[in-house]
Amino acid sequence: MAEACDSSSGDAVLPPAVSSPSPAQDAPVVAPGAAEGQEKEPPLKDGAPAPEIKNSESSELILGEMEESTSQSCAAKKIKIEIKEKKEKKHKVDEDEIQKMQILVSSFSEEQLNRYEMYRRSAFPKAAIKRLIQSITGTSVSQNVVIAMSGIAKVFVGEVVEEALDVCEKWGELPPLQPKHMREAVRRLKSRGQIPNSKYKKILFH
Repeated sequence: MAEACDSSSGDAVLPPAVSSPSPAQDAPVVAPGAAEGQEKEPPLKDGAPAPEIKNSESSELILGEMEESTSQSCAAKKIKIEIKEKKEKKHKVDEDEIQKMQILVSSFSEEQLNRYEMYRRSAFPKAAIKRLIQSITGTSVSQNVVIAMSGIAKVFVGEVVEEALDVCEKWGELPPLQPKHMREAVRRLKSRGQIPNSKYKKILFH
C-alpha cells in the first residue's frame, strides 16, 4: 500500500499556479496631460450652467440695458424737440398778435385812441377785489388770484358797456350812458346766457 501511495503521489498532477494580477496591468491607460487637465478643471455639479451659457446671458443683459438706455435717450430728445417747437410756435403767434394789434391801433381815430388808452389804464382796486373774494369764499387768496379776478371783472364790465352802447344806439339816443341802458344790456346778456345767474337752476331731467 505504501508503494501505491507513493505511486499515486508521484503520478498526481499539481494545479497550475495562478499568477496574481500586477497593479500595472489593471491600471487604466491615461494619456499624458489628461490627468493634469482633470486636476485643473473640477467636475461640474448637477444643474450648474456651463460657462458659455453664463457668458451668453451676461451679453444679452448688457445688450438689453444698452437698448433701454438708447430708447430713453431718444424719447428724451423727442420731448425736448417738441417743447422747443411749441415754444417757437407760441413765440411766433405772440409776435403775430402784437403786429396785428399795432396795425389796429395805428388805424384808430383820435377819439378811439383816447378811449383805448383809458381802457388800458383803468383797473379795479385789488384790495377791494381781495376783500370781495374773501367775503364770498371765507378763505384767504393769493395775489395771483386777485390779479386774475381783476382782469376778468374788467373784461366783464367792458362787455356790459359795449352792449349798453348798442342799446343806446338802437333806441335812437346819444351817450353818455344812463342806468336804463346798463340794465337793458345786462338783461340782454342774461337772455343770451353770457351772464351766469346763481338763482336760476336749469332742470336737466323732468
